[in-house]
This record gives sequence, C-alpha cells and structure tokens, in this order.
Amino acid sequence: MITEIVTFKLPAGSKREDIFAAFDKTAAIWSENPDLVRKNYLYDAEAGVAGGVYLWKKKADALKWHGEEFRQRVKELYGATPTSQFFETPIVVDNVAGDISTDYGDSVAA
Repeated sequence: MITEIVTFKLPAGSKREDIFAAFDKTAAIWSENPDLVRKNYLYDAEAGVAGGVYLWKKKADALKWHGEEFRQRVKELYGATPTSQFFETPIVVDNVAGDISTDYGDSVAA
C-alpha cells in the first residue's frame, strides 16, 4: 500500500467552517473510489494549510486520481496547487476495526 500526503496553502482569511464545508462536498465522492483504501482530511488553521492523507492500494492509483485535473480543481477551489509526498505503507494498524493489515508487495511501482 501507499500513503500519500497532499497539502496546500489556504487563502488568507479562510474560515474553518468554509473549509470543512468544502471537505464535506468531496467526502462522498472519495468514499466511492474503488482504488482508495482510506482518506483523512487535514486542517491546520495556524499554518494556513489543509489537505489529506490517502491510503492507496498502489502508487499508480494515487497518480491516476491525483493527476493534472485534480491539481487544477484544488487550485481553483483553494487558490493553491497541492503538493504530494508518497510513502510505502507495509503495515496499517486499525484500532477501530480491530485489524492489522500488511502489504509487503510491490505497491511502489507506478
């Protein structure tokens, strides 16, 4: 599996409730994504940064869903182009589900 951390700067004066409302509008779309394992939305008011932590089945999935169209949509919505970091994720501990998942395969390949 691959963890992707996407971040972007928020426009000056952004309001928490507006950012969260924008997040709400996209949650259902991401819940239907067949390649996405999990998404956590991120918000840091002090730093003026938002984004998401995505757990993908493989890096190719992240690249497919976060291509130019996604980056342009984020830029239009929030005024900044997002950046991405990718991490191989060999083990996921899910205390809510009571599960430990492992993936030692070739998930890094694009």
